[in-house]
Amino acid sequence: MPDAEIGVFGGSGFYSFVEGLESVAIATPYGAASSAVSVGEIAGRKIAFLPRHGPHHEYPPHAINYRANLWAFKELGVKRVIAPCAAGSLQPSVHPGDVVICDQLVDRTSGRPQTFYDGPLSVHVSFADPYCSELRPLAVDASRIAGMRVHDMGTVVVTQGPRFATRAESAFYSKQGWEVINMTQYPESYLARELEMCYVNMSLITDYDVGLEGRPDVQPVTMDEALRVFAENLGRLRQALFELVDLIPLQRGCSCGDALLGTPARP
Repeated sequence: MPDAEIGVFGGSGFYSFVEGLESVAIATPYGAASSAVSVGEIAGRKIAFLPRHGPHHEYPPHAINYRANLWAFKELGVKRVIAPCAAGSLQPSVHPGDVVICDQLVDRTSGRPQTFYDGPLSVHVSFADPYCSELRPLAVDASRIAGMRVHDMGTVVVTQGPRFATRAESAFYSKQGWEVINMTQYPESYLARELEMCYVNMSLITDYDVGLEGRPDVQPVTMDEALRVFAENLGRLRQALFELVDLIPLQRGCSCGDALLGTPARP
């Protein structure tokens, strides 16, 4: 089996990274991953790429096998995970086409398998800061190099899906001051933490969710419109990912690799 040090998840509208990578099917204790993993080298670094929704967008957010996807990366030796995704804006200052490098997360999902520790060990892992402190500023720099308008922090609220939010829900989230709404960041980010992987999010904003208060010209999001905006910005996002891979240091300087320290999983 080949090895890789950096894993990249593809989101809605992002089903392949580069051509010519080796396709590897990996069996996991949690069932099948969303697809085979594409493995190869980019900028001298060993990369694994996996489209979280499947190669043809066959898995909606609530049906993704997040545990299998992360475990497949683990089997390849991945230590850092880059997780771009399509997302909606909850604030007028965050525009379609912008990218938000989130620093916080609010989980509003339900019923998703969200841990590798269902027993007999009870393992409680700190998740106060969901995203890697070392990768976040690098993702900001990489996005700016690629010419993207960047927000260097933001809170993403993760909804169950597959439906979009109601007006009342969206208004509530907006009034909390949260910037981004998405359907896949949890439990993906937490499962990476349980595997002691670094994890960074790059939320590409495709829409204003259900619209903006006082702006009747801004219509509620549709799937077609979200995918259209994502496709328009995919080239810049892809460039940002290449830049980020190049910026990541060889050795980790964060605490993500010690997430299990002091727990029954790693006394």
